[in-house]
Amino acid sequence: MGLSQGALAETMGMQRKHVNELCNNHRNVTAATALILARVFGNSPSFWLNVRRRSDLWEAMSSPHEGERIERATPLSTTA
Repeated sequence: MGLSQGALAETMGMQRKHVNELCNNHRNVTAATALILARVFGNSPSFWLNVRRRSDLWEAMSSPHEGERIERATPLSTTA
């Protein structure tokens, strides 16, 4: 879209640092931020919350440490 982080921050009414942290995955998308992003980009707040959720899932599935934790869990169907 050709938007700089500074221009996006101004459009969102936020500090550039906040937008930079969102872009670099150092800040979570809150419900309030999702509402602002939806207003700016003309889509739904659910879209923005789902982007964050999918990112969190991808990170967990890609992490060897988290993979080990997940593998240790026993499905209920095999314990009953």
